[in-house]
Amino acid sequence: MAALAPWVCVAACVSTHQLIGTARAPIPADRVQLYTEVPHQPYERIAVVSASSKRSWSFTSESKAEVVVRRLKEQAGKLGANGVLLEDISAESGAALGAAVGTGYEGPRGTIDVGLGLGTATLTLQRYGRGIAIYLPAR
Repeated sequence: MAALAPWVCVAACVSTHQLIGTARAPIPADRVQLYTEVPHQPYERIAVVSASSKRSWSFTSESKAEVVVRRLKEQAGKLGANGVLLEDISAESGAALGAAVGTGYEGPRGTIDVGLGLGTATLTLQRYGRGIAIYLPAR
């Protein structure tokens, strides 16, 4: 059972990290800057951070991407990073599962059709993001 714990977390967690440097004292997420290009000043790499829009109340693709960015910044801030170098934001749609059973009867007075359908549709779009939590020294 203990061997399954990491896989359960990967499937259920909305954000994760993998240290590649030294963590620092935490800072608030609103002080973490998002970078879409490599900064021109020297920086220290702290961790690879990942986040998703799972378990959010966002419905549009854009609002789900905003959730991912916010969660990346929160994760980076917990590690003491003051920046996130965004590597990727991607989308993945959910699957639809279902089952149906039916039968028909044709007799001298007409036809009777009976059917039963059970199913769950999760036609949702989740957004996933990945970046590098970085620390840029004050100028």
